[in-house]
Amino acid sequence: MPCSAYASRAARRIRSRFSRASAREAYALHGIDVPISAIARRAGVGVATLYRRFPTRASLITEAFTEQLTECAGALDEALEDPDPWRGFCTVLRKVCAMQAADRGFTHAFLARFPGDTAYAGERDRAEEGLALLVRRAKEAGALRPDFDVSDVVLALLANNGVANGAGPEAAAASRRLVDYLLESFRAGPATGPLPPPAGLKLDRLGGTG
Repeated sequence: MPCSAYASRAARRIRSRFSRASAREAYALHGIDVPISAIARRAGVGVATLYRRFPTRASLITEAFTEQLTECAGALDEALEDPDPWRGFCTVLRKVCAMQAADRGFTHAFLARFPGDTAYAGERDRAEEGLALLVRRAKEAGALRPDFDVSDVVLALLANNGVANGAGPEAAAASRRLVDYLLESFRAGPATGPLPPPAGLKLDRLGGTG
């Protein structure tokens, strides 16, 4: 293959990686409704170029967060294989919330729905079915309180998203402490150990400063 063809392929791969990174940054700042044109400007490519690579909004979002979504799917599969359903449940919630704290835009991709996009919908359905099964198993094992609903997982993710967006540099530490608080409240039995260390947040963080 001529050197020019290799160079062209390499350039496309670089543009694709940069487009994904630019999309993640834009989603973190503005949510998943940010215009494609804004992402293209951030990536330094034309709108037509971006559309050729990612023909739908769902395809761009999925590609931007493909590593995170794959990691989440892997964590859920491992949790379902864990003989201890409570441990599996805790592992999944901690993993997803840690990813939220590390990349704020991830929440928009994880919780989004795309009408008409059957591939993405299929993955979402699989994740929801897996979570429902994990919750049922943890309840049957007597580890998860009986009035827990699978929708409470989304409630926890939304709460953690607020921490990820508002805690600034302390987001990771604050997220870990919040998640363990939540898990203790979800647990059917008594507390099993101390919480992670405090994040050291101050009241001025509520105003987005500090």
